[in-house]
Amino acid sequence: MRRLGLLAAAGTIALVLGVAVPARALIVFDPNNYIQNVLTAARELQQINNQITSLQNEAQMLINQARNLAKLPYSSLQQLQSSIQRTQQLLSQAQRIAYDVQQIDRAFSTSYAPVTGSQSSQLLITNAQSRWQNTYAATQDALRVQAGIVGNLDTNRIQTSALVTSSQSASGALQATQAGNQILALSAQQLADLTAVMTAQGRAQSLEAAQRAAAQDQGREQLRRFLTPGQGYQSQDVRMFHQ
Repeated sequence: MRRLGLLAAAGTIALVLGVAVPARALIVFDPNNYIQNVLTAARELQQINNQITSLQNEAQMLINQARNLAKLPYSSLQQLQSSIQRTQQLLSQAQRIAYDVQQIDRAFSTSYAPVTGSQSSQLLITNAQSRWQNTYAATQDALRVQAGIVGNLDTNRIQTSALVTSSQSASGALQATQAGNQILALSAQQLADLTAVMTAQGRAQSLEAAQRAAAQDQGREQLRRFLTPGQGYQSQDVRMFHQ
């Protein structure tokens, strides 16, 4: 019993004085090792956080790419093509002297050609009637083209509003680009309509000017014939009231 008491007292003194004891008897706390373990765990946690952030960035990048590659759900191509086809159809329906170089050359070598002394009066009258009919038809054609393009204005207004709305609500670069391209196509279609109007109006004005020039030339020839002895007016006696 005395020996056991001495051993217990010695163990107590050793604990108080910090004397090393067998590992199986005591649990030793190492502050340096603890700090290193905490730092290692913190670094590993930071690496995990960095990986999570990287994965989130990659996911957002894929989402943005998908948005940029998304096609515009609205298309005005069919309406634009229909408007252009209507204008082309009106131009193709030009009456008499149409938009054809060979046909124009034939007309100006016949009915619009300078008057010669060998042409009969009946031919002069026929040519004058043909020129008037050409001018009349060209004026009608110009008015029809103008009416058709005015009819396209409402369609263009609807398409412009839809495309601007689509452009403003575009979710990605591709949709914005496609909306911009369609707006440019609409502007080109409107420019084509304007060109068609100017062409039809210019055709009517040109034929009217050609008619006036031919009429002046024909008038000079008819005046010359009238003043030429034996060809123009010849006076003769006329009996009135059964005299």
